Amino acid sequence: MAQRIPALVGISHGTSSPEGQRAVRGLRDAVAEAVAQRHPDAPPSVRLGHVDVEQPDVPATLASLDAGEPAVVVPLLLSAGYHVYVDLTEAVADESIRPVVLSGALGPDDRLATVLLRRLEEAGLRDDDRIVLAVAGSSDVRAVEDCRDQAARLAAASGRDIALGFLSAAEPRLPDAVAAARAEAQPTGAAAGGRVVVANYLLAPGYFDDLARAAGADVTAQPLLVPDEPAPPEVVDVVLDRYAAASARLA
Repeated sequence: MAQRIPALVGISHGTSSPEGQRAVRGLRDAVAEAVAQRHPDAPPSVRLGHVDVEQPDVPATLASLDAGEPAVVVPLLLSAGYHVYVDLTEAVADESIRPVVLSGALGPDDRLATVLLRRLEEAGLRDDDRIVLAVAGSSDVRAVEDCRDQAARLAAASGRDIALGFLSAAEPRLPDAVAAARAEAQPTGAAAGGRVVVANYLLAPGYFDDLARAAGADVTAQPLLVPDEPAPPEVVDVVLDRYAAASARLA
């Protein structure tokens, strides 16, 4: 008997923002459509759960699957910090009624840099703008390094210098990074220089997106996912690749 194709269980952080919820559900729907196209004869189950704020949580999401149905948990998170290394790792380890593995986080990835650059261009990026990449931040040094890696990928994709600003837990904080970029663009006594533009390395609208928009930049680009718009195909591809790589460990 052929082994059953594992379910794809996408786990987001969770948000109280209705716009953010719609954006993440849009990603789930796009992933479900794409994975069904890859497996037309026996499309796997696709579920969406959350590690915080929203329900269902991870155990409830896994429990919604058929008994014994294998699963791959894909963190819909942009870097691997506490939620991946502790919350999701423990949830997978505690699962006893099905084979289940945890994939890597979505970032860093060159395809995410492509989406970030597109969002900047949609926001009207100019040649003399200075760019600061806004990231959520983490007390986990591995997650911080993931963010630095993503900033380097955006620099390579854009051909520009990219500053980095954290919204929590790490330094420099985004308002300080924006202020430093403005000081470089408009030194004391000099003519006004270019604007400071925030590249928004957040998955969807929500609390951190609100913080990014209040950080003092002249322009703040949209996050990777925008409510009521199709999920970027690059983000869908990253989810599918993480799923496929982890599925191979179940084979």
